[in-house]
Amino acid sequence: MLILAIASVFGALTLVFWALAGQLAERAAFRSSLQQLEDYDAVAAVPSRQLELAAGFETRVLAPLMRSLVGLGRRFTPADYVAKSAEKLNHAGKSRADDLDRFLAVRVVTIALVPVAFIVSFFVLPLEGRTPLAVFLFLALLLVLGPDATLNRKVADRQYEIQMRLPDVLDLLTISVEAGLGFEQALDRTVQSVPGPLSEEFARMIGEVRAGSSRAEALRAMETRIGVQEVKSFVLALLQADTFGISIGRILRQQAEEMRVRRRQLAQERAQKAPVKMLFPMVFCIFPSLFVVVLGPALFNIADAL
Repeated sequence: MLILAIASVFGALTLVFWALAGQLAERAAFRSSLQQLEDYDAVAAVPSRQLELAAGFETRVLAPLMRSLVGLGRRFTPADYVAKSAEKLNHAGKSRADDLDRFLAVRVVTIALVPVAFIVSFFVLPLEGRTPLAVFLFLALLLVLGPDATLNRKVADRQYEIQMRLPDVLDLLTISVEAGLGFEQALDRTVQSVPGPLSEEFARMIGEVRAGSSRAEALRAMETRIGVQEVKSFVLALLQADTFGISIGRILRQQAEEMRVRRRQLAQERAQKAPVKMLFPMVFCIFPSLFVVVLGPALFNIADAL
């Protein structure tokens, strides 16, 4: 229980810092916008020291701290890891530059807490024997691997939800196109009717097209942000339909049927993996308790007989 409490404290501190860092950029942008709307002559007449003291706690303390942590993270983190983290954040639906900076800052904080975990495990907690080493290793793994594991879990959950939603979205899109709507109007109707991460990506794609990008570029950008094989197949089919002049309604119906088959196969694959995943809890948790209940009385009787 004590180990779980310590891990919860570290996790809570990390989450609080993450939330504060997330609000920092928005509040700083809001304050700068308000300062631009004020009288420039009056602002210039005020000493810079008073302007600094008049700023909020986030601007005076948290903003420099955030920039320092991001600088440390980018300086000591390999470029390949930063690129992979940015790609994972895109797949998780966090494609802003602030999200990457926040993730790197959290990585710096969690790694900096490893010595604190060492001190707590060996000198603060009343532990004996090899227990302090086990506690320290557990906390160190939690701090070092925790951010990446959390990000990977978010990516997997989002991609799985997109895979489950894609056939239903394609069905509604097919019905809308065959009813006489254009492709963009059908996408608008689908986005309004089916909320979720896939609809958010479709809405962003529509916004990019209306902002001046071609449909092919917007579709490829959406495919890169999602990173799901089913979406890649759907985008490739749409691009081929635009290139060869094939009816979009026919392509959408074929894609909807194919995605339903893939969703069924994915469900069957997860069902076949379930017995393997249940093996370890059964061996290490259920079977020992069962052996104690079944063989315990027999062992006592054998011991009394001998």
